[in-house]
Amino acid sequence: MTIERKPAKPKKCRVAACGATFVPSRMGQAVCSPACAIIDGPRHAPKARKALADIERKDIKVRKEKLKSRADHAKDTQQAFNEWVRLRDSDLPCVSCGRHHDGQYHAGHYRTVAANPAIRFEPLNTHKQCAPCNNHKSGDIVNYRIELVKRIGAEAVEWLEGPHEAKKYTIEQLKAMTAEYRAKTRELKKEQAA
Repeated sequence: MTIERKPAKPKKCRVAACGATFVPSRMGQAVCSPACAIIDGPRHAPKARKALADIERKDIKVRKEKLKSRADHAKDTQQAFNEWVRLRDSDLPCVSCGRHHDGQYHAGHYRTVAANPAIRFEPLNTHKQCAPCNNHKSGDIVNYRIELVKRIGAEAVEWLEGPHEAKKYTIEQLKAMTAEYRAKTRELKKEQAA
């Protein structure tokens, strides 16, 4: 059984100066000859350059990701976690001074990351805190604790103050936590926008 092909319909050459009519010999052919193709070629150069730049950017991103250390991944996770905390507590005042203002807010840790790295990503340990309290008053820990007891209860505060087993997160765990907190942040943004 043989399949008969329809003959190609004549087309007009895309090069305006040529304007010749030709029968395409392959699909997608838009010019009549190699000479017209050379004239038409520069029209595609910006698209080609953009495609090559996109490929190069993706390649660089992949190579940078491979070079990241565990500490770099922990930093990414911390940024995603802190953003989520600030958004979660966006309607609440500063945990230490209790005021609302237009300044910068941080994700202030009750037990600092340096003092207790095991609970650095613990949501109960981190709350929205104004920059002056966090930076200039070392977290204003006395007032932080008073407000924390009101927010999460004395039992939870005592748990935070207690000993915690050290955690050494793997790169995969850190990547998963980063993705989780970014997803939670997107969800909160959608809820607040609605």
